[in-house]
Amino acid sequence: MTISELYASIDGDYEQAKRVLRMDRLIDKHIRRFKSAGVGEQIVAAGRAMDAQALFESAHAMKGVCGNLGLVKLAAAANEITEEFRPGHARTMSDDEVREMIAGVETLYRNAIEGIERYEAQA
Repeated sequence: MTISELYASIDGDYEQAKRVLRMDRLIDKHIRRFKSAGVGEQIVAAGRAMDAQALFESAHAMKGVCGNLGLVKLAAAANEITEEFRPGHARTMSDDEVREMIAGVETLYRNAIEGIERYEAQA
């Protein structure tokens, strides 16, 4: 599996990753690190606790990492949570709506991790 095939399999934007990181070698390096970064686990744990500060911080971190890696759907979902919990802004969603969003983020995250694991197994 090539790096571009990985991106196709996880519904990522390879061209965006290429614009940011410039070289397949760097994309490969950082997409492999994504698996161990723990950003998905952090946002899920923060959501279970409904910890506003932790949700903001973990979602903000995920948004940045995923944006740089071209994981655009995951970055967009994390951005919604970031904005919901941005300090100084009034919340617009119920806790149940936030939990649904986090479940969606978790699904996207797990799909990305599974794709990365398949990529690593074939490399």
